[in-house]
Amino acid sequence: MSRFNHLLSSTIGKKLIMSLTGIFLSLFLVVHLIGNLQLFKDDGGLAFNQYAYFMTSFGPIKIISYGLYATIVLHAVYALIVTIRNRKARPVAYASYNGAANSPWNSRNMGILGTIILIFIVTHMSNFWYKYHWGGTPYVEYVTNLQSGDTQVNEISEAEFAGYVNYIDSDNQIMRAKDLYKQVNFAFQNVILVIFYVLAMVALGFHLAHGFRSAFQTLGFDHNRYAPIIRWIGFWIFGILIPLGFAAMPLYSFFVVNG
Repeated sequence: MSRFNHLLSSTIGKKLIMSLTGIFLSLFLVVHLIGNLQLFKDDGGLAFNQYAYFMTSFGPIKIISYGLYATIVLHAVYALIVTIRNRKARPVAYASYNGAANSPWNSRNMGILGTIILIFIVTHMSNFWYKYHWGGTPYVEYVTNLQSGDTQVNEISEAEFAGYVNYIDSDNQIMRAKDLYKQVNFAFQNVILVIFYVLAMVALGFHLAHGFRSAFQTLGFDHNRYAPIIRWIGFWIFGILIPLGFAAMPLYSFFVVNG
């Protein structure tokens, strides 16, 4: 046990924890993006609100969510500890140092990128997660005619909402839920928030492009056979595609839904 504790307290151990938590968070982003793509459906938010309810009510998902929150904190704390320890190990700066010649920009600024992402997470959670659970989210009723497939969207009051329901009444399927879809579009009426989200996704792209590859290197996956594949996935999937998908959501809301 003492050897294990020594490993976790060492710089290598901390980097190992950062790598494992980073990979877990990267996989979460894939799942989260797939779910959030429901925002692009032209159904008045029906699919997205169903997804939001499932993510906040299904037991196993809720347990994973608590693990996710702990992972974010753990990843940020250990990143801070490693950064501080590295700076203490080199208290005097090099007389001449050309960082660009030795490592890419995002590799040298992971702390700054991580700080921007952490601020984004706090903003995101307060705008949507917190309000969905404890305040301000409106309520909606969807009445879908099973014969024609047409859906009528009705805003309902808090007094009319007795909890999430989804049932069939005659030829209609009726669903009542918290309207997180409307809350999202309301938030993204603010152009400052939209710009911040897009810039945060740029920071996320730079962070992931280096972090994904670095995590696998720390875990020992640095063989010439699969290192190029990891590098490709890190750059194109996590550095480009995923941040682009998340950035498209506030832009779509601002220019299409609210425009």
